[in-house]
Amino acid sequence: MIKVDIEEERKEILKRYRKLLRLAKPLLKSGDAKLIKKAFNVASEAHKEMRRKSGEPYIYHPLEVALICVEEIGLGTTSIVAALLHDVVEDTDMELEDIEREFGVKVAQIIDGLTKIAGVFDYGSSQQAENFRKMLLTLSDDVRVILIKLADRLNNMRTLDSMPRHKQLKIGSETKYLYAPLAHRLGLYSIKSELEDLHLKFMDNEAYEYISKRISDTRVSRNKFIKTFITPIENELQAQGFKFVIKGRPKSVYSIYNKMKTQNIPFEEVFDLFAIRVIIDTSYENEKAACWQVYSIVTDFYRPNPNRLRDWISTPRANGYESLHTTAMSQTGQWVEVQIRTQRMDDIAERGYAAHWKYKEKKMPQKKQPVAWMSGLLK
Repeated sequence: MIKVDIEEERKEILKRYRKLLRLAKPLLKSGDAKLIKKAFNVASEAHKEMRRKSGEPYIYHPLEVALICVEEIGLGTTSIVAALLHDVVEDTDMELEDIEREFGVKVAQIIDGLTKIAGVFDYGSSQQAENFRKMLLTLSDDVRVILIKLADRLNNMRTLDSMPRHKQLKIGSETKYLYAPLAHRLGLYSIKSELEDLHLKFMDNEAYEYISKRISDTRVSRNKFIKTFITPIENELQAQGFKFVIKGRPKSVYSIYNKMKTQNIPFEEVFDLFAIRVIIDTSYENEKAACWQVYSIVTDFYRPNPNRLRDWISTPRANGYESLHTTAMSQTGQWVEVQIRTQRMDDIAERGYAAHWKYKEKKMPQKKQPVAWMSGLLK
């Protein structure tokens, strides 16, 4: 039997709680910290005798879900409180009425929504999964239910090692067919990519480890190539007075795996193993012109593939994604995907519509505003 150090666990719980408060601080209004503390105390008490399959205290899970809501999605106090309490009604003696009395109607409604959809993820085909996704997006009164559910699933996938194999297969399959596409629809690309990678890790570990190792093995040469590729672009952007950041990173393990499988090619023949992202800091009014100006700089140095130009700035994707993508040939004859976007566009691309909180004070045309059911997420 594993000996449990209760004092060490208590310190770890407090450490995670303090991290949550620290990250949430910019979003908090008067009285919010007290409400979060109250929710943490209620959840800690409700789950005090419970442990996860890994043997860890159960309270780690709601704390991590709340952290994902803040750090990776950008949600506010109502969502943090609901995330901390999301398993209390389902797993303990606490009733929904108790939640409503202590934390208000909105938190109770979100937890009720989470409890109702918790057990209905069995399906027999991808079409049924598609129908279920549509139903969730259509019928959910509060999209925070879906966002917290995504955070819940992400933490479950991150800790899936401790589950028995049959559970790994079931949860991994649900993640691929239900949760990753939901994250994609809501513009949460980082979460979508991680869910897909974790799905592959548990469903086909051999392929996952092989691709991960190949990405790791090529890191030094890749970084050298990226530095050579971006140097003339950086110099010209500086000369023209741009404020910018350039990132180079490999595509997700799952996207590489998918290309290898669908095109029936080895790792070496996946031509766009990584993407260069140019992120510029400019005013909203100047965004479109500035992105095309950067495109012009890139194509001054490298020959673009006209068939692979994607303009999601003039016509953003339905989930709000905005970016200019081109594929250019390097001096060594290698094709490189270059993504050009502003800081605002990058925040929204990584964190979905919830990132709009940083820009809500700016006067933006209606088509750029969050869709109606996504507004008010940070209250």
